[in-house]
Amino acid sequence: MSTGVIIAIVVVVIVLAAALTTVMLRPGGLGGRSLHRRFGPEYDRVLRRHDGDTKATEKELSERLSRHGNITTRPLPTQAREEYTARWAAVQEHFIDSPAKALGEADALIENLVRDRGFPGAKSGEHFDALSVHHARHLQGYRDAHEIAGRGGADGTSTEEMREALVRARAMFEELVRADTNRVPSNRDADAERPDEPAAVKQHGGGSRLGVLGRRQN
Repeated sequence: MSTGVIIAIVVVVIVLAAALTTVMLRPGGLGGRSLHRRFGPEYDRVLRRHDGDTKATEKELSERLSRHGNITTRPLPTQAREEYTARWAAVQEHFIDSPAKALGEADALIENLVRDRGFPGAKSGEHFDALSVHHARHLQGYRDAHEIAGRGGADGTSTEEMREALVRARAMFEELVRADTNRVPSNRDADAERPDEPAAVKQHGGGSRLGVLGRRQN
């Protein structure tokens, strides 16, 4: 094969690759659908922040994938996983008497877990961006709990709102504490999986005190 033919083939390959990239990243194109499936609710949140600008939304999310898609999360040793689970159960018990304090404990516990898994901590601007690439399904619940916890209940947030925040944050906790979260979810995963519905909070004797947010035991 002559040098000229080889050069021609290389040029054609480059042109085709560039064309494919353009289609993938074009708003509403294959890239947009792929990003929407991968990021789910986070795609919609970023789209609202960009006032419906799909091009800006897909550019931001594509950049997140480039920065954080190759993060290799660290597995939790069995003992650490059991300790985290026990500490979360204690947080739920504390909620009965001190909802705001318990929510703060939950927020700190998830942040520690996030760092132990290999993600940036909450003091980093990349904290939620990195989590959105790997754990987009439950990110908003955790983000809401983090914001409420940061206010310490001083803004008039009701006990019910804090309870709901804790329940939603638990979904992120449970996903992070699992033994195998060492890969970026595929599009098929995003289509097949749906957010878990945690068990309801138990009421004690019809009073206002909230019980433990634990799963029902069979």
